This record gives sequence, structure tokens and C-alpha cells, in this order.
Amino acid sequence: MKLFYTLFIALLFSLSAFTTPHALAAQKKDPTANWKPKFDPSGAQYTYLLSCVGHPAIEGVGVGYRIRDKVWEKSAGRLFVDFRPLSQLGGEKDVIRKLQMGAIHGMMSSSVAATNISDTFGVVNLPYVVDTFAKLDQFRNTLTLWQPFADAALKRNIVVTDITGYGSYGWATTSPVKTIKDAESINFRIAQAPVNIDFYKAWGLKFTVMPCPDVPQALQTGVISGLDHTPIVCNISGKFNVAKNYTQLDYAQGLYIHLTNTRWLNKLPDDLRQILLETITEESAVARSLTRKQQADQIEAAKASGVAFYKLPSEAKTRLIDMAAPMYDKWGKKIGTDYLQQVRTTLGQ
Repeated sequence: MKLFYTLFIALLFSLSAFTTPHALAAQKKDPTANWKPKFDPSGAQYTYLLSCVGHPAIEGVGVGYRIRDKVWEKSAGRLFVDFRPLSQLGGEKDVIRKLQMGAIHGMMSSSVAATNISDTFGVVNLPYVVDTFAKLDQFRNTLTLWQPFADAALKRNIVVTDITGYGSYGWATTSPVKTIKDAESINFRIAQAPVNIDFYKAWGLKFTVMPCPDVPQALQTGVISGLDHTPIVCNISGKFNVAKNYTQLDYAQGLYIHLTNTRWLNKLPDDLRQILLETITEESAVARSLTRKQQADQIEAAKASGVAFYKLPSEAKTRLIDMAAPMYDKWGKKIGTDYLQQVRTTLGQ
């Protein structure tokens, strides 16, 4: 009997080894499994550690893997871009701190989070400034607009190497929003960023600031009745499972700003630095183009699953711009009044 008891305890102990949190986590499918490198990076002389909180199924995020593969090929295996999406290296505020310290070399930061580094980055978050795919390309490709933006954080040893996106911002809601009056009854989840808070106040709309992971439950329980985001993200992340209505406000482009630590970058051999920067530029341009198609595809997929899409009357855009006028003045002082005016005039607001 004693022998049986000993064997029984041993069996329980051995089974428990397979039910620890670590073991259970290992059993789950790796969400990055489809993007594993087809090469062994262990022989690389240099590693560029690159972070992003987004999902690589989004074109503006998945570009990190294409940069990895192209840089590996062009550098003949000397430089490995170790891309870590899905918050593997931490949340954005934590990663920004690590980026400034040099513990992380690069970051594809949401434009909202990037304003914690420089107010200048807020120019792309202001409503109806960089609000279309065409304006985003024009902003990126016009040197007098792009260079002040790219150099805005040099004092913090950070340079903007390029920019990608995840579509046009609007409202995903649990009830239809066809007018500004309809929007006044919605409690929107918005990002924790001063610029977003300012223009929602200017628009006179109810809002709640909360982290993205809390949004699904908040929608299901009625804590919020809408969220401010893009159709690409809402469909891929499953937000449309609860918020079955989408208003195509298209007031701004959702963006990832590719930030690089200049101290690390300047230590790279000249040829590898050139390879890295050229590849980031080339692949980011491709990603911006692919994002246009991805948005159209995700909207069609969402419609097929029962999501209703709406657009506000044309006069509503003018009203929203007029209501935000004090905010343009406030942020003009932070961004630079002349620079903001130059961006707005060049892009045709």
C-alpha cells in the first residue's frame, strides 16, 4: 500500500509539471509562428532590436519582418533585425524609456505614444491635417514637412527613420452614428494622449481613457459604447464582434513612427547603416501602399460579417474642424505655429 501511495504521488507530481503556467503557455499557438526567420541569425555581427505593440497581421506592423529579411539578405548575414511585435518588449511608455537608454535600438511607436517624446509628433494626430492616404504620402515625401518631423527628437538621441500606418480613424460603436448628434450619446474609448483628449473635449463628446486590452470587456459590459480606431484594427482584433457599427470619420491616419536610437545607429559601420536606413525607407513605402488595399479588404470583410458602415454628412467635417479651432491654436504653440501652418497649407486643409 505504501508503495502504491508513493507511486501515486510521483505520478501527480509528474503531471503537474505539464500544467504549470509556463507549460500551459507553451502549449498555446505562438502568434508570431508564421513569421519566423528562414535563416539562423546566431552568426550576425550586429543586432537591431526593434519593438512594436501591434499585431504583424497589420501591414504597417508586419513590415518589420520584411525589413528583417531584406536587411539580412543585403548585409550577407552581418546585421540581424530582431523584430518583436505584440508588446513582447513591453508597453509603449516602457519601451520609449528603454529606447532613450539604448536598451532597445528601434521602436515602431504609435503616433499617439510618440508625443511623449516630442510635441511635434502631434501634428499627425490633429484632426483633418494628415487625414488621407494621399496626404500621408505627400507629408512623407515633402522634405520641408518631413525633415522637421524626423529631427524632432534628436535632442533625446532619437531619429525618425520612417513611418507606416494602419488605416483611417473613425468610430466603432454599439449603436449607429450617422450625425454628430448621434455621437453625443456615445461614450468613446480614446487613447491616453493629451492631443486626443483635447480634441474630444473640443468636440463636446463623452470619452473614457483606457488601455486597448480593456476595450472588449468594456464594450460588452456597457462601460463604453464606442471606440476611436481604424477599421483594420477593429476587424483584425475582433472589436467588430461587439461594436457592429462603424462611422468613417477619416479624421486622421493611424500611424507607426519608426524611431531609432542615434547613438546605436552611429556606431554601426557605414555600409550597414546605409543598408538599414535604405531598407526601412523602401519597405515603409511599400507598407503604406499595402495599407490602402488592406483597409479596403478589411472593410469588405467586416461588411460581410454584418458590420454596418456610415459616413457623416459633408457639412459635419466643416463643423468638427471649426469646433477644434482653439485646439489648433493650443497645439500650434507646442508643435510650432509656423510649422503647423505650413503642414496645413501644403496638404490643403
